[in-house]
Formats: sequence, C-alpha cells, structure tokens
Amino acid sequence: MSGQEKFRHLLTPLDLGFTQLRNRVIMGSMHTGLEEVSMERQAAFFARRAAGGVGLIITGGIATSMEGGLGPGSSGMFSEKDAEHHSLITRAVHAEGGKIAMQALHAGRQSFHPMMLAPSAKQSPIYPFPPKAMTEEDIERELSNWANSCRLAQQAGYDGVEIMGSEGYLLNQFLTTRGNERDDAWGGSYENRMRYPLEVVRRVRAAVGPQFIIVYRLSMLDLVPDGQSFDEVITFARELEKAGVNIINTGIGWHEAKIPTIATMVPRAAFAWVTRKVKEAVNIPVSASNRINMPSVAEDIIARGDADMVSMARPMLADPDWVKKAAADREQEINTCIACNQACLDHTFQLRLSSCLVNPQACHETELVYVKTASPKNIAVIGAGPAGLSFASVAAERGHHVTLFDADTKIGGQFNIAKQVPGKEEFHETLRYFDVMLKKHGVKQVLGKRVSAHDVAEFDEVVLATGIVPRKLDLPGADHPKVLSYLDVLRDKKPVGRKVAIVGAGGIGVDTAEYLTHDAHHKPSSLDIPTFLKEWGIDPELKARGGIAGVEEQVDPSPREVWLLQRKTKKITGPGKTTGWIHREALLKKKVQMLTGVSYDKVDDAGLHITVGDKAMVLDVDTIVLCAGQEPQRELQAGIEALGKQVHLIGGADVAAELDAKRAIDQGARLAATV
Repeated sequence: MSGQEKFRHLLTPLDLGFTQLRNRVIMGSMHTGLEEVSMERQAAFFARRAAGGVGLIITGGIATSMEGGLGPGSSGMFSEKDAEHHSLITRAVHAEGGKIAMQALHAGRQSFHPMMLAPSAKQSPIYPFPPKAMTEEDIERELSNWANSCRLAQQAGYDGVEIMGSEGYLLNQFLTTRGNERDDAWGGSYENRMRYPLEVVRRVRAAVGPQFIIVYRLSMLDLVPDGQSFDEVITFARELEKAGVNIINTGIGWHEAKIPTIATMVPRAAFAWVTRKVKEAVNIPVSASNRINMPSVAEDIIARGDADMVSMARPMLADPDWVKKAAADREQEINTCIACNQACLDHTFQLRLSSCLVNPQACHETELVYVKTASPKNIAVIGAGPAGLSFASVAAERGHHVTLFDADTKIGGQFNIAKQVPGKEEFHETLRYFDVMLKKHGVKQVLGKRVSAHDVAEFDEVVLATGIVPRKLDLPGADHPKVLSYLDVLRDKKPVGRKVAIVGAGGIGVDTAEYLTHDAHHKPSSLDIPTFLKEWGIDPELKARGGIAGVEEQVDPSPREVWLLQRKTKKITGPGKTTGWIHREALLKKKVQMLTGVSYDKVDDAGLHITVGDKAMVLDVDTIVLCAGQEPQRELQAGIEALGKQVHLIGGADVAAELDAKRAIDQGARLAATV
C-alpha cells in the first residue's frame, strides 16, 4: 500500500471554497525566538517545512499591539514596514508551494512586561506584573489593533491568520470569571463575556474580506477550576462560525493550569476526544492538537471522525519532511518528536533560540548544513549512545565511511535505560529512527564487542562516544549489599526492596523514582488516555467547569515507599524548566517523600544515616539507589592517541553532567557536519 493510500484521510486536500489546502496537516504555532532574531532565518525555517509538504503553516505569536506582546521587544505586526519585512517569509513559503497564516496574539495578563492590559486588574499566578483593567477606550483601541494587524498580515502576503484565543491569553481571559470580573457589557453573563472575542473576529473579517483564511484557536478545555463549562465552549464555537471563522483549531489548557498537556508523559492524541465534541457541533473544519506525532496517529484521528485536520507544532521541529515521508510511505524514517520540551519550550522560557533535541538543525537551517563531502574518510565511532548515533548517521549521510562500535549487542546507550521509565516510552522512537538511518546511509555496525585501541588503528578519524560511568558515593558503608547504582536497577534489573532511598534528585534520580513507583503489571498513564485523565483529575464527561472542577484524582498506588534525597536545598523538580513541575507533581501523587539539604553520613544494616539541617535521622530502607552523578568514560583515549591519532570526544565522554542528550546529539551532529 502506498503512503497516499495508507494516509488517505490525512493527505486529502481541504477545500475552503476560495482556496484549497493540499492536505489536512497544520504546522501549529510555536514561539522559537527567531521572531526577534532574523526575518531571513525565519523565512528559511518556514520554507523548509513548506518544502516538506505541510498543508498550512502557522507562525509563532505576533503581537497585535505593544501592550499585547509576550514581553519587551516581542515581534509585532503594527505598521506597513512590519508587513514589508514579513513578506520575506511569505514569499519563501509560497516559493515552496506552501500556505502560511500569521498567528495574531494579544497576551493579556500572560506577559513579561508592565504595560499589560486585561479584562480585569487580576494578576496571573505565574507572571510577575499586575495588569491594568481595560477601559472602554482600551477595548476599542485594541479591537482596532486586531483588525489593523490582520489587514497588514494580508498585505504581507499571508494566506490567513490564526486568532489566538486559547492558552489563557487575552481572548480566553475575557471568556472566564478567572480573568474577567467585569460587571459592564463586556463581563458578567457568558453572552457578555463572549462579546469581545467575537467582536475581534468580526472586525478582522471586515478588514480582510471573505477570501482570507481565519483560524480561531479555541480553548476547548481550560483546565483551570474557574474556566468555561463545555456547554459554553460549544455555544462560543457556534458563534465563531457565524462570525466568519473558517477553521477552529484545538487549544487545551491555560499556561496557568497544573496539568500537563504537551509533555512526553501525556498519551498520544490525549485530547482528540474533546475535539470530536466540538466538531459535531459546527459545520466548519475543526483541527485536533496536542501530542500527535506520527502519521498513523494523525490518520486514525481523521478517519474515525475526531477531527477534520491535525495541528502539530514540535513534530515539525523534529522532522520538516514529516508529510513528505508519510506520502512516500516512509513513516519509519520520520524523526519523531518525543515531547521532551528540552530544546524547544525550555529554551523559549530561558529566552534562548529554540531548536530540537532530536534534530539540531531545527531553527539553525542556515548554519548547520549537512553538505556531501568531496573527501570521504574512514571513521570509527566508539559508542552507540545518542552522541555516537547522531555523529554516525550524519557523517554517513555526508558520504563518509563510518563504522560504529559498541560493547552492547544493541544500539542506544543510555536511551535504552531511559525508554523503560514510565512516561518516556517515546525514546523507543528515537532509537528506531537512528536504526533506520544507520542502515539507510550504510553505517557498518560492530556490536557486542569491547574495542581496544588496536581495533581502530587503521581509521582516518576516531570519535569517542563511550558515555559515562556512575560516580561512587564516598561514605562509610558505600559497599553495603543494600547499595545499588541506578544502572544496577534500570539496566541490570537487580532486585529492589519495598523501602527505597534514592540518593540524588537530578534527572536520573527522578527517572529512577518514576520507575520504582510504578507497578510493572499496570499500564502507565502515558500509554492510556483514561488512566491519564483519572490521574490528573480531568472529567471525561465534560460536565466539570474548566474540565476539572470538583474532579477527584485517582492514582494507582506505588508498590514501594520511596524517599528522594538531594544535597541542594532547592525544591526537587528534576531537569527541565517546563516539565520539572510535572515530574514533581507525579511523584507526589505516588507519595514519594522528598528531602532537600541532605548530608549523607553512612550506610549500615539499619539503613541510610543522614543529617537534614541539624537533625540526624536514619531511613529504615531495604535499598539505597545511587544517582549521585557521573564521570566521563575515556579509558580508550590515551591508547588511541598513542597511535598518533586525534580523538574527538563527544557526549558523556566529553562532559558527563546530567547525561544531557540534547547536548550529546547536537555535539555529534555538529562535529559530523564539519569532519
């Protein structure tokens, strides 16, 4: 069966009457930081995705006014000059046969600047500045700004706009009592609360005319206690259709919500069932969103009638050729988004340029280029973990002759450990992708062999990607039978008791805690939507206001009593600015006891002796698992260099800190691009 047949619903064009989209795939909006860096680099970024076959691209959020920006200096569409600059993007996308819409955004109270406007002077719990309540003059001015910004987008050559009405931004704020406590014609009843966002749509439609795409990003589940009821959402969706919207796109959860919606521990297509309810209520196309990352998942959503389209943002970072590969029946060659957030959202909230853990070229299309080599070399890569896999696949793609060695009988290195952790099942996809790429580009694999310097003596280049060794804990009793390393537990499956102390609460410690608090006989919530909804208190009947009001969480109990310990006094979250809180909440649901500011004294038959502050205590545990850091594994370096060869160190063999897969894959790709 061809890809066109296998994914026929996904790849069917969508006729909007005045224009046609070549398939049902939307590249969803995401802020990458390119918006404030370079129009040329944005053009290259979007054009690359258009060349990959996306039906409709939506830009990152572009402010409709200075007050509506995400922060100081945020990109906006305010003037004829702005439109002229943006035309560079639209021309590049159109040259590749694509269509692109500008996301028009007003952040309201969810912004990092003191000029914020909101329906009411009610501060967001996660943003530092209090907003000013909008006056009638403010409301009228901002309505005009919406219309002007979208008119300028049309002038810039955009095929449409997406009006950002979800995630807790201004229009979403107007719709809820959480953000709107007005008692005038713009607040109070739901009819009044709908008035502002509907007027935005009407003004925009009047400004751009009938033959211009208007997508509305609708918050279908606010996931905050005082959010909209689902009946209100349906009422609003029908009014949006009447006001002239062409496509409704799914939005799930405010940024203020305490429920994960796009992280890797969220099941695939976890919210498509919500989209279906909206689709059944309107007569315009509706797009599903959130944790859709492979063509087979997307095809199933459309085929079973949950949505007319699918919107995916970060999967297009991971693989710009996602659609093209699906159409050619090359799904196994897709570099799958694993929803780790580490190089995209984490970077955004650190005011850094976004990229992608599994695809370092994302947002770096103009400077990280894989050019065919004119002088192929014979290159040995020792270590088939993330760094070695990245280097080997890119170097071979460029035309080098690459031999990949590993002592293990399978590729993957530390990813083989990570993929066992509940919530990290997507790591299987990354290893599948690398396996396919190694074979496609002709990498010779020598597995199950411990390499000596002599084995690589005849190669032109040697890359050492041998990873790490766990750091040993220096305290009395460290060799006690109770003490295991995380590799003993996760890799070697040594037995672990019912009471466990985990020493070290970085990424590895948090992962180990997740692993040990799940019953191996129960399907984790990351693989089962009903279990996920129960665990996070989401109402599958859609009767609770905001989707969660009054819903009790139902969590499978941990099979073990676990203490998670760290020396630092800061709150335990594990790595990841945008996912750390999720890991913490998940472990708290499993009743993991977290202790910070811990000094480790000794281990004996009584358990782990520690001091917290000035209080000495003994944890009566059966097992102590060490997750207290790593050291680079470089034992081959000296022997290889003695042969007169330069050794390239990448990944954990270079820097062992926190087993950083993002850095390892990036480092491997960048070295391979220049060797």
